[in-house]
Amino acid sequence: MSTQTSPTGGLEGYAVLITGGGTGIGRACAERLAADGAAVTICGRTEASLAAAASTIAAAAAGSGHGGSVQFAVGDVTNEDDVQRIVATALQPTGALNGCLANAGGSAGLGPYHLQDTKQFLDTLHLNVLGTMLCVKHTVAHMVAAGGGSFVGMSSIAGYVTHPYFGAYTVSKAGIEQMMRNAADEYGSVNVRYNSVRPGFIATELMEAIPRDSDVYRSYTDNTPMGGVGEPQDVAGLVRFLLGPDARWITGVSIAVDGGLGLRRGPNFGPFLEPFLGSDVMLAKKPFQP
Repeated sequence: MSTQTSPTGGLEGYAVLITGGGTGIGRACAERLAADGAAVTICGRTEASLAAAASTIAAAAAGSGHGGSVQFAVGDVTNEDDVQRIVATALQPTGALNGCLANAGGSAGLGPYHLQDTKQFLDTLHLNVLGTMLCVKHTVAHMVAAGGGSFVGMSSIAGYVTHPYFGAYTVSKAGIEQMMRNAADEYGSVNVRYNSVRPGFIATELMEAIPRDSDVYRSYTDNTPMGGVGEPQDVAGLVRFLLGPDARWITGVSIAVDGGLGLRRGPNFGPFLEPFLGSDVMLAKKPFQP
């Protein structure tokens, strides 16, 4: 697939917080924003990943010549004290906050609902939904004080297209989308915008676990009109637009970056689970015998 380049710049003076910024989509978004001139703060739970990402992001910022910068803070978005501390760090470069990408997320386990581990289910909801809510809670006043701002919640095609055996992940991503719509309604009058992004299959470290010659992989690509898989930079371009001034009249929407996958059907992870569980167990015809 051919690549296109776009002019850099336009975010000089912006301060943006990105959670889960040490890898994958979060890192690509941070790199794009810093290259366009933003003072970016990334956070996550692993200092080594954050430090490595910050080095790459700083190089991109320096190479673009728009004055962007990067710093990082270690913390857990499900811990409210950590979120408050991280937000305070994000204020340091400019004294203000203009945007936030709530990207930290994940899933604690796959499987049919009748086999869901309750703790894993709740852990996934806490990471994706509670983590996003705490970011909303502790950034909005700073964006209001800055005269307005933009918040992007990281959803997924799993938030609106069925993904059998994804457990709490689908529920949590749908929850993020509804949270963004409600927040857009609540804070529109003070010029703070809330939108969500729905990535499809994006070539990140997490998705590398899916073998490229597997039925699971083909269940993605065969149902993607544009074929193949996306890159983190594809998501970064949309996030940069939504956080920037050109999106000033856009709020309360969810936008897909999925090559058209959402037009058809979500992936089938059945071939991944069936060898371990058996088809009868997956359909609740037989009890699971560990």
